[in-house]
Amino acid sequence: MKNNWQKSFQYMLQSEGGYADLSHLGDTGGMTNLGVTRAVWENWVGHSVGEKEMRSLTPEKVEPLYKRKFWDACRCDDLPSGVDYVVFDMAVNAGVGRSAKILQKVVGTNPDGAIGPLTLAAVQAMNPEVVIDEFSSARAAFYRSLPTFGAFGNGWLNRVEHSKSKALAMA
Repeated sequence: MKNNWQKSFQYMLQSEGGYADLSHLGDTGGMTNLGVTRAVWENWVGHSVGEKEMRSLTPEKVEPLYKRKFWDACRCDDLPSGVDYVVFDMAVNAGVGRSAKILQKVVGTNPDGAIGPLTLAAVQAMNPEVVIDEFSSARAAFYRSLPTFGAFGNGWLNRVEHSKSKALAMA
């Protein structure tokens, strides 16, 4: 929903935290700040960056990236309130295509990883609270299937519950 961008962005940042480099624990993101990996930031700014620049990221600096690369890519302005947030949060954490496929499976459309008119129509035909609940369950199942679940699973499941709770309040 168009009016939910700012609120969704702020909720997502609550889950992401600040600067970290957890590659030694099996986290493939490497240097990350506010949820933005070094590779994503380098692609966004068009040049190599070091630790100093990664540490200097602020919500204001990363907001346009999140809006375009995740919110807009998932067509969140066209999704019902609450559904927009869980889809966006999953896209940030596991990729736009993965988030779209989970949504498509929940609403019974072809899981091609691109949210188009058929997916949007199917979402609109369902109760948003049901979509949020089923999406959150499918998201948790995805995380449980990952080989790194032992190291990061509790955090991921906490994030699922956080986003589900916020999304249901928005619905």
